[in-house]
Amino acid sequence: MCEPGESDKDIARSFELDDSVIGSDKTSADYYFDSYSHFGIHEEMLKDVVRTKTYQNVIYKNKFLFKNKVVLDVGAGTGILSLFCAKAGAKHVYAVECSHMADMAKEIVEVNGFSDVITVMKGKVEEIVLPVAQVDIIISEWMGYFLLFENMLNTVLYARDKWLVNDGIVLPDKASLYLTAIEDAEYKEDKIEFWNSVYGFDMSCIKKQAMMEPLVDTVDQNQIVTNCQLLKTMDISKMAPGDASFTAPFKLVASRDDYIHALVAYFDVSFTKCHKLTGFSTGPRSRATHWKQTVLYLEDVLTICEGETVVGSMTVAQNKKNPRDVDIMIKYSFNGQRCQVSRTQYYKMR
Repeated sequence: MCEPGESDKDIARSFELDDSVIGSDKTSADYYFDSYSHFGIHEEMLKDVVRTKTYQNVIYKNKFLFKNKVVLDVGAGTGILSLFCAKAGAKHVYAVECSHMADMAKEIVEVNGFSDVITVMKGKVEEIVLPVAQVDIIISEWMGYFLLFENMLNTVLYARDKWLVNDGIVLPDKASLYLTAIEDAEYKEDKIEFWNSVYGFDMSCIKKQAMMEPLVDTVDQNQIVTNCQLLKTMDISKMAPGDASFTAPFKLVASRDDYIHALVAYFDVSFTKCHKLTGFSTGPRSRATHWKQTVLYLEDVLTICEGETVVGSMTVAQNKKNPRDVDIMIKYSFNGQRCQVSRTQYYKMR
């Protein structure tokens, strides 16, 4: 039987007190826009061929959607999506970018000869004044790690509700979050158990913190022990801002005898308004992207046999103090031949 560690109440208490840790006053909200001012993060995104090529194909292979249409690019960055839209025949593109990269985007637009079609606007979507009352299309690459980290989705929804025409299009318009389970003994030992004894000293207080911070990393598909469970599908064209906070059940069935050290979340996005359904996945069985996967380590090591199931639920919510951060609660139980456990764990992406 798996030996349970501290009680759920103890975990909940440490979760509540988590804001007191060193550096917790510095949040993703403080650094969000400044971080996007540096070219390095844009280089990483542009070189993500899965991401950028998908958007390019969506636009170039569906020019009928863009021809003579007014487009709003939310979080335009370098302006690459705006350039695609202009080249596809858009009547006008408003590229909104809050970081200092907006200045570079203006220069990029000018150098490439699209100043008459693309207007770069520096500022927050919630604060700018568009020169037009409505737009036909909203395009954005808003997805963060774990899909929802950084909370840019709410900005897209704000723009949709304020400017999109009744029969307008949001691209992408569907996003789905998935969960699976993996064997990861070696890496968990290196990243988590390491703190139990550091050069002979007990630093396990840091281990508790490390457990609560999801790890963004690339997972080898051979580590996957169970099926992949759909947690949530979001229709960006219809959903309300509050729909990004949710509780979803899961049931993970083991495909072989193995050990489970962590749960792994990833997402897919779809562009359903195209002539042919287009999209991409950030899952471990798909081509790697800069989003990688999100690994949530379990306190217990589950000894699972083929056909046995781990059942539970995941609750996802914006952090009340810092809305760009994400709070995650996982409740799980397992009643197998060689291991029984029931636990609640809390995580914070920041």
